[in-house]
Amino acid sequence: MAHNVLHLERGSRTWPDLLTRIDAPPDELWLRGRTEWLAGEHKVAIVGTRAPTSYGEAQARRFARALAESGVVVVSGLARGIDAAAHEAALDQGGATIAVLGCGVDRPWPGGPLAERVAREGLLLSEHRPGEPPKKHHFPLRNRLISGLCRAVVVIEAAHASGSLITARWAVDQDRAVFALPGRVDHPMSRGCHRLLREGAQLVEDPDEVLAELGVTPKVLRAAPDHLEHDDEVLPAARELLEALRGETLTPDELCERTRRSTAEVLTTLVQLEFAGRVARGAGTLYRLV
Repeated sequence: MAHNVLHLERGSRTWPDLLTRIDAPPDELWLRGRTEWLAGEHKVAIVGTRAPTSYGEAQARRFARALAESGVVVVSGLARGIDAAAHEAALDQGGATIAVLGCGVDRPWPGGPLAERVAREGLLLSEHRPGEPPKKHHFPLRNRLISGLCRAVVVIEAAHASGSLITARWAVDQDRAVFALPGRVDHPMSRGCHRLLREGAQLVEDPDEVLAELGVTPKVLRAAPDHLEHDDEVLPAARELLEALRGETLTPDELCERTRRSTAEVLTTLVQLEFAGRVARGAGTLYRLV
């Protein structure tokens, strides 16, 4: 079959066990990519809005990197925003990721470089036959597979009425753990997570909390090469900026205020940290840890 698509039927030897325990399980699955990821013991879904803040995107990447580094398969829906950040971060960490689609695996939506990368390095999965186009009613049902494949679901930024909340509802029905990341009380993309928290989801601040739910021992993330370690003049400022950016996305002015260092010193150090691969600059000149 084109694109090396593998077909599975329910009850086959390689059928994922967790999918046998959900309501309305699919009868068939189609897979494209590294099919060994389907057998991974520990899977966690990371889902959220298609229009994240810089904070939300940074947290999706932080959680996905930490989970992937500890051998957890990161599952999401390939959508723009939080889903895409989670898939990319897991792959960048050299880990495993599964994208569950609402269309055929031979025509992933949205298409583009990330979809092709997941097909090469991760796994595309769908209950729809190859050639099936994306349809609006496919996606709420697709969400039951995202949660059904996993032992836990982490929601990172979602509007009050969001597809991510549908995934969380499926997870509750399937007796999966549901985690929600808190956000700013005045931002619309925090309302979905805060709603889940009021309804009983577990508040999560660190990937280690998710790993503890799975019974997985966290591994220390591989650090980026540090070109600053022998520069005695730069190192103190670099350490202060890196500490200020832990779990944050900040502008140079905000970093000046937090570290009480001059604008020139902060900007110079940021350039060096960016060159060393320790920080990344996003829209609005917001910096985050890599």
